[in-house]
Amino acid sequence: MPTTAPVWVLDEDEAVELLAYLITAARTQVDEAAEYGPMRLLTAAHRLAEQIAPRSSRATAAFVHDELDQVPQLAVPRTGREEYVARLDELCRSLAAHLSARWASDRAGPA
Repeated sequence: MPTTAPVWVLDEDEAVELLAYLITAARTQVDEAAEYGPMRLLTAAHRLAEQIAPRSSRATAAFVHDELDQVPQLAVPRTGREEYVARLDELCRSLAAHLSARWASDRAGPA
């Protein structure tokens, strides 16, 4: 875990709103085309990012603005699927780098 003091980035109403979106999106997936799944998840990621960025560390806010915002939340790949998947792969790598940097000091042990 990071060594900085924990900060609540969502209040209960915001968390319940996100929870409701995720649950109802899961239900709609039963009847929607498969390519809508990534769109629904990216929409949720963007909604969460909007809520947490103003109350997050500089590094997390930068990730949200510099990386996540580069992937449109309503992108449904009808053409250019390979480029879309590559961009999602890059977003995952960027997130992994952010998470590694955030928690790296805890794994390093005492200096």
